Amino acid sequence: MIEASQLDFSAKELLAVKALADYGSFNAAAITLNMSQPVLTRTIQRIERLLGLTLFNRTTRTVEITDAGKEFVALAERVLNDVQIYLEAVQERAAEQRGRVVVSSVMSVACTVLPAIIARYRRERPGVDLHITEGVHGNVLENVRTGVADIGLTYLDDIAPIFEQKALSTQYFHVILPKGHRLEKRKQVSWSAIQNEQLVSLPSDSRTRRLIDATAITSGLTLSHSVTVTQFTTMLQFVASGVGIAIVPEGTLAEASNIGLSARPLVHPRISRVLGVITLRERNQSPFAKELTDQLEREWKRLNAAYTG
Repeated sequence: MIEASQLDFSAKELLAVKALADYGSFNAAAITLNMSQPVLTRTIQRIERLLGLTLFNRTTRTVEITDAGKEFVALAERVLNDVQIYLEAVQERAAEQRGRVVVSSVMSVACTVLPAIIARYRRERPGVDLHITEGVHGNVLENVRTGVADIGLTYLDDIAPIFEQKALSTQYFHVILPKGHRLEKRKQVSWSAIQNEQLVSLPSDSRTRRLIDATAITSGLTLSHSVTVTQFTTMLQFVASGVGIAIVPEGTLAEASNIGLSARPLVHPRISRVLGVITLRERNQSPFAKELTDQLEREWKRLNAAYTG
């Protein structure tokens, strides 16, 4: 059995494995790493020998990563990202407490509630650079898993045990209507009332769309997704132009109101998703990321209190 102390891989060796996985070619990876192909081959062979695993299947023409290789690359990415973050943190402390936090967020939060929270955080921590990436639920999970992002803001659906998660709010779904729409007279809108409406929707593979479609099917309804867009901001603009109506989680309501759209609770049945913050359980957060996580929790408690009060 291999002792853990024997697995002394250097950052250069981890980069070699990652490059070969990225390019699928010894020649291309060697050029990128600025090393000869024989040296790269020996490096990969050494790592496989120490692990007792085959990371790549080679033929005369192709290089295919194995399942074990994929797991090792994911580990290598986390280690390399942590090393990079550590080096940056050391340099930042030497440069009067400058820092960096990367947040990966679902689009419904990134374009609505998050900007005001980030603005307040920046006033308190002007030396911290913030990088915000927007994407769908799966993108957020992957960014946090690989260490690309320090913090993830997403819906807590099927979150794997590798993530630490904290619920922020329950987001109920609403129907967004253009001014003057016939359903605007109602205090709430049932699913049956929208089955003949033209919908502006997210792609069919998004979690939000899948939840909407599943609820419609369960209710015995057929929805008309006439226009598909990839972002909530675009969706709201299409509704404002009279293209159709939209079904959105609660976090999008403020932006809808800002451009003159009406919102009504979607009921019978009422559906919701739990929004939360996730971090990688095995990764220590930087002080800056921890402060931002704490602020996110405080801000959402305030928002929840204001909404229910």
